Amino acid sequence: MAKAKKNNNTEEPIEKQLWKAADKLRKNIDAAEYKHIVLGLIFLKYISDAFEELFSKLKKGEGEYADADLEDKDEYKAENVFFVPEIARWSYLQSKAKLPEVGKVVDSAMDTIEKDNPSLRDVLPKVYARGNLDPTNLGGLIDLVGNIALGDAKARSADVLGHVFEYFLGEFALAEGKKGGQFYTPRSVVELLVEMLEPYKGRVFDPCCGSGGMFVQSEKFVGDHQGKVNDISIYGQESNQTTWRLAKMNLAIRGIDSSQVKWNNEGSFLNNNHKDLKADYVIANPPFNDSDWSGDLLRKDGRWQYGTPPAGNANYAWIQHFLYHLNPSGIAGFVLAKGSLTSKTSGEGDIRKELIEARLVDCIVNLPAKLFLNTQIPASLWFLSRNKANGKFRNRIDEILFIDARNMGHLINRRTREFSAEDIATIAGTYHNWRNPDGNYEDVKGFCNSASIERVKKLDYVLTPGRYVGLAVENDDFDFNERFTSLKAEFEVQLKEEEKLNKFILENLGKIEVKNG
Repeated sequence: MAKAKKNNNTEEPIEKQLWKAADKLRKNIDAAEYKHIVLGLIFLKYISDAFEELFSKLKKGEGEYADADLEDKDEYKAENVFFVPEIARWSYLQSKAKLPEVGKVVDSAMDTIEKDNPSLRDVLPKVYARGNLDPTNLGGLIDLVGNIALGDAKARSADVLGHVFEYFLGEFALAEGKKGGQFYTPRSVVELLVEMLEPYKGRVFDPCCGSGGMFVQSEKFVGDHQGKVNDISIYGQESNQTTWRLAKMNLAIRGIDSSQVKWNNEGSFLNNNHKDLKADYVIANPPFNDSDWSGDLLRKDGRWQYGTPPAGNANYAWIQHFLYHLNPSGIAGFVLAKGSLTSKTSGEGDIRKELIEARLVDCIVNLPAKLFLNTQIPASLWFLSRNKANGKFRNRIDEILFIDARNMGHLINRRTREFSAEDIATIAGTYHNWRNPDGNYEDVKGFCNSASIERVKKLDYVLTPGRYVGLAVENDDFDFNERFTSLKAEFEVQLKEEEKLNKFILENLGKIEVKNG
């Protein structure tokens, strides 16, 4: 990622500098609202950059662009570039950035782009003329975004702007807390899922796709491994229209075809937009323990081949929905609440038994706490394979790999943990070595174990990795004094923060009592 120098001669990624500057301009606007203001501008900058680059080529009229019509929308569509009318081009917006009516100018630009590009209909935000957004701050944002990837070619622009867009999505999710995390799967979790699944070629499906991070990472994975991005096609569904809009922009900013990413407010269970799809890969992070999934209306649904899921919890409905959409050799990787590994409530244990007996469960990964912004519920990764005896990998039909990654990752703040690149490589490499014919897999006490189906049966079909991997071998060079000092320092920091919080509560409680009195 591009770096920019700070005054103290240290380097800081440009996306972090941009975030700090944009956050200063936020003032009193709620992060949930401000997100659309900033991300909409980044998107507008991207499509304007791409348009201007092609516009210049058409204007020169050389080679294949000879006699091209500059204002013919089909010329741009043929190159997978959005047509941007003159009043929506970035140069025009920047020329109006200091005007009091700049908000109306931007809203008009968004509206005009949607009219000229049907695939963006009802996608772009039109929130710039609202009274709580100061025109001076909006002008500052336009100038700020205008400095991203300035003068670069389309590919570079897409790379930088796409990276900034993704980074901002994560920062807004952090700023919003629980509410923001509902549409955002942490990047390191997405990277781990994709690295383990290796979606090089075929159809990739996410029926609860949020802001599209799974698709972005899948395309990036193919590119990073010298594959052909056009060899994979994406299919998705999202029930929250605002989140679906973010997904459409997130994908468009990278030139990823999102025509099969659908929205309806009923959701995947009641209104399945891809009923006939059989995917090569399913990758997803469905809502944890969702009790409001209309299970009572779907008691006899054809997707429940391994047992009817309880109306009060969608976990096993999601599992069977994923399986329903896999082709005969397809693989699914998804996040699920850890309770799904042991639950026997309302027949869930019977469904899990059927899945195991059908030789569908390939690998289970126990995740550390604090990975997810929107919940403190412990989570796990499931990997299901429709054909564990296929020729692509070794025959592992009577085995399940268990990985306990609870002690991996590092804290980026008090409340949030993430995996490092080394963590991801270790976990994914363990899975690949286990399933590949030429892999050099070995069980590691406290971390991974290849268990037979017979052993899983003896443990009553419980899938918690800790039951199989055992306890880690104690490290002989463990330094008690060092560990005690570290824990003491952590405790003192937490104590100070609690004192500040208690002081804040007492001060404001007094104000409330005075006001009420």
